[in-house]
Amino acid sequence: MDSRQIEKAETFRQLHHSGKILVLLNVWDAASARIFELAGASAIATTSSGLAFANGYPDGQRISRDRLVAAVRAITRVVNIPVSVDLEAGYGATPEEVRRTVAAIAEAGAIGMNIEDGSEPPALLAGKIGAIRGFASESGLPMFINARVDVYLRGIGAAENRLEETMRRIRMYADAGADGAFVPGLTDSSAIATVARQSPLPLNVMFLPGLPTAAELEKLGVARLSIGGAGALACMSHARRIAQELLESGTYDAMLSSLTISHGEAMKMFPAD
Repeated sequence: MDSRQIEKAETFRQLHHSGKILVLLNVWDAASARIFELAGASAIATTSSGLAFANGYPDGQRISRDRLVAAVRAITRVVNIPVSVDLEAGYGATPEEVRRTVAAIAEAGAIGMNIEDGSEPPALLAGKIGAIRGFASESGLPMFINARVDVYLRGIGAAENRLEETMRRIRMYADAGADGAFVPGLTDSSAIATVARQSPLPLNVMFLPGLPTAAELEKLGVARLSIGGAGALACMSHARRIAQELLESGTYDAMLSSLTISHGEAMKMFPAD
């Protein structure tokens, strides 16, 4: 395994234990990845929804594994910071299939991943995590496994039992070899603080309306903040405003209001080879 990639993986792990919240911007293509790096991001991660949309597919593992890997390779080609990949359920029904997916994204330059339980039995994700950890040990690449717990996001079980079920799953995934716990759907400060305090793994939360600010999350004990597909959707929303204004009134205000990158600047952002 390439020593530079190993170094990136180790740096990424350290960013979760620095005491300072890791604001992990989610990218959907090489251009967004490079822009976020130049803006000062210390690491980036892909968004499954944004990357799928950018490739002409709906979210939910509708994009093929080959297209996903190609997108990861395009991203790692243009940035020098660590890149983690949203693998959704791992593009495989079995731990062995997921292991093959992880080997492919590692070959493409990634140093970590999100992998979710969704509506499947938690034991299945634990098995997938074990397979990924086995690959990491054998390859020498200390990939960061961020286990996504979907209890709050999907509204699994009775509301009064969700905290207990979330913690049960986090502990199971930690025992299987996970490095981080991702609990999207949490926005309440008290619940976030409780999960952060009780979790044996660094806690990752995701932007949703009503979520406390990054500074407030840091005080609550959160290690990592993701934006999910919100950045991609915001850009898509702005593109629609540009199109609607130009098609309906023939004016350029929406485009001019945010045109802060010139063609010349963009030409210098990317390697030619």
